[in-house]
Amino acid sequence: MSNPFFKKKNNVEINDILQCIGQKKSKNNYKVNNISDLENAGKNDITFFHARKYLDKIKNTKCKLVITNPKLKKIIPKNIRIILVSNVLLSTAKVTSLFYPDALNDTFDDDVLPIKNKKFKGIKHGNNVLLGKNVKIGKNCSIGHNTIIEHNVSIGDNCKIGNNVLIKNSRIGSNTNILDGAIVGKKGFGFFPGNKNIRYPHIGAVLIGDNVEIGCNNTIDRGSLSNTVIGDGTFLDNQVHIGHNVKIGKNCIITGQVGFAGSASIGNNVMIGGQAGISGHLTVGDNVQIGGGSGVIKDIPSNTKVMGYPAKNIRDFIKEIK
Repeated sequence: MSNPFFKKKNNVEINDILQCIGQKKSKNNYKVNNISDLENAGKNDITFFHARKYLDKIKNTKCKLVITNPKLKKIIPKNIRIILVSNVLLSTAKVTSLFYPDALNDTFDDDVLPIKNKKFKGIKHGNNVLLGKNVKIGKNCSIGHNTIIEHNVSIGDNCKIGNNVLIKNSRIGSNTNILDGAIVGKKGFGFFPGNKNIRYPHIGAVLIGDNVEIGCNNTIDRGSLSNTVIGDGTFLDNQVHIGHNVKIGKNCIITGQVGFAGSASIGNNVMIGGQAGISGHLTVGDNVQIGGGSGVIKDIPSNTKVMGYPAKNIRDFIKEIK
């Protein structure tokens, strides 16, 4: 599937990939179609495997070419070709930039035009609303003053977009409200620290379902290789931050100033109190309740109530503070 937001370089071959990560060329050169995560990569793509917690995904991937390190080599299925590197994520970032050379450029869309110059009917809008090329907006929508919607964004029916909102690299369902000051689809905080910090390219999108509410001054980062997802019926309070690749399920309630680090996965019907923090690469199950101010640093099973730092069963937390 083509990426609607970032132009992909075609005719990338395995020797181009090897050269960009500083390895010797192969005698058997062939075309590689794209780079993607383990779940979405096709058989002609390249992917990466950097931690044992993703063992089930490497076993089920369709991809036949993977970047990994020597410690993980033995647990990868034998039908997958392996490229061994010392730093998997850094090498993956270099290969991503090879396929998508403009992905690190997160500047403004200089092809936007005032909404009055676009052919939209039945849309109520304020002053100074700017739209990029190929923006799609459904019926009975409203857009507030000074809002910018950049190229290829799609918005469903009956949506209300507030004032001073920026939307890019996003797909938004129907009956969804995005309140004033929200920023949706900017690049995530992905980089490699060192003498010179190296940015990670973000080629994913933000996918927002139906009947969602995004509060004032929310920041929702787009995905790196996969997408950031917010499920149907989920409500986000004001000043919530959602990092890259975060997956939030259906009918969740997230109150003010909650922060999600990258690649956290949140189930359905989850309730999170204000100023809680969710660490990256964690899984929170369905029907979980997390008390305000909690710090979640490990997986939380379904049907659990937790509170505190580190977050623990709420009964244990109450006993400790008495």
